[in-house]
Amino acid sequence: MATGKYYEGVGRRKSAVARVRLFAGSGAFTVNEKSANDYFHITALVNQAQEPLHATQNEARFTVSAQVKGGGPIGQADAVALGLARALLAADTTFKGALRKAGLLTRDPRAKERKKPGLKKARKAKQYTKR
Repeated sequence: MATGKYYEGVGRRKSAVARVRLFAGSGAFTVNEKSANDYFHITALVNQAQEPLHATQNEARFTVSAQVKGGGPIGQADAVALGLARALLAADTTFKGALRKAGLLTRDPRAKERKKPGLKKARKAKQYTKR
């Protein structure tokens, strides 16, 4: 991991939490000590996680290191994207317009609804019989 000055951002999505550090560097992108391509396996998820860099045209300017826990791959990719957007905003506030326009600074509040007593799932009930 690189040393020196860095910017940090935390992103959350569903039950995934990502801590993203942004260093001045070559453009390497690591997630949990693996390259993003090796960690996410699916190109669409890698692109989703790197979307803040594309929106601000900073693909080669920063080295990104992310630590992510919890959730599944889609939630983790979205959490990394939000953490990266917040770290970019900490690095340079002029990126705010581009990040806001791309919708990358808004946290998605949707999460799994809790199960209620007497029901099978959060809203699913037993089949009603009239007679």
